[in-house]
Amino acid sequence: MERRTIEPRPDWQQTVEEQGLIYPLTRHPDDSLRPYWDESAYYVFSLPEVEALEETVEELHRMCLAAADHIVSADRFADLGITDPRIADAVAESWHRRAELPSVYGRFDLHYDGTGPARLLEYNADTPTSLVEAASPQWFWMEDRFPGADQWNSLHERLVAAWKKQAAMLPPGAPLHFAYSSADELGEDMMTVAYLKETAEQAGLDTGWISMEEIGWDRLSGRFVDSRLRFIRSCFKLYPWEWLTTDRFADHVLDTLDNGGGTGTTLWIEPAWKMLLSNKALLAILWELFPDHPNLLPAHLDGPRELADTTGHVAKPLLGREGAGVTIHEPGTEAVVRDEPCCYQQLAPLPAFDGNHVVLGAWVVEDEAAGLGIRESSGLITDEYARFLPHVIL
Repeated sequence: MERRTIEPRPDWQQTVEEQGLIYPLTRHPDDSLRPYWDESAYYVFSLPEVEALEETVEELHRMCLAAADHIVSADRFADLGITDPRIADAVAESWHRRAELPSVYGRFDLHYDGTGPARLLEYNADTPTSLVEAASPQWFWMEDRFPGADQWNSLHERLVAAWKKQAAMLPPGAPLHFAYSSADELGEDMMTVAYLKETAEQAGLDTGWISMEEIGWDRLSGRFVDSRLRFIRSCFKLYPWEWLTTDRFADHVLDTLDNGGGTGTTLWIEPAWKMLLSNKALLAILWELFPDHPNLLPAHLDGPRELADTTGHVAKPLLGREGAGVTIHEPGTEAVVRDEPCCYQQLAPLPAFDGNHVVLGAWVVEDEAAGLGIRESSGLITDEYARFLPHVIL
């Protein structure tokens, strides 16, 4: 793994925008616009490195599924902050019926510097973003800059294949709706959903398009409807389950939930069992089930324990995105247990390349490793000001 600098293409911004990345710049607190898509540098991997990372990702995915099964069978929903019995029952039913429910993708965030085993920082299994840039613009960048080279990137073809395979699980005779939240002002959620909709259409599926805010509730039929008053029988949503089950329509969601077997009226993708994996409590449960595993970092739910004095720790809220609420505590500082439920994970400072802190986003489609996206940040927390850099296998 190596970081190399390169001159950006003269028309890079227009190019990536035409490829679906309509948010190539990020506005910073000083009101300046700086590249989010950053092709002034790129990362190089060897083929053996990528093959080893693929094996690691698929092993981590299997371990996460084992942890999900443990959470359900041992009734440890409270450790995830799931205290509503209705939600716990819905998640458990979804898990037991998972073979009947479409589940498409997820993203592992990994600590890796090219010299040791990759270690899991977190699993974004419900509403992961940065998919568009990982699947499309970086592939075309490689073809422009390194024709004939390769990249860890089979995302597009695997997504199309996944939709084809799972089409039989969808309710017949109705479009698969794709929903995003219009509260996202950058357009990242919208374009992620638009890209996934495109892959579903290439798989031959009939699709619909809607924002979460436009979904209506028909009191007469007791069903969710779209803007054309069509029943929403299935819906891919880039909208976290913890919001879906707590907003003002939460009772309707649970009352009409199709958890496989056609017993409800709306089938949601990703399925409810993804709540087991998109929660930072998973990190502590993994460490409990697979102690000292080389691809895991020590993590606890009741406080930092020995990490406070030895390695330092990172306190992560159980739910959240873009590094929100994450705090870093160096070794020897006072061990403080926060009021909100958190996961306390060993501090493993992100590797620095030329002063840039890097995290690998390794994608899974269904149960297989499918691609890589790389983000850099100026600080140790990968936040909304991080940059996306392409990579190549040489």
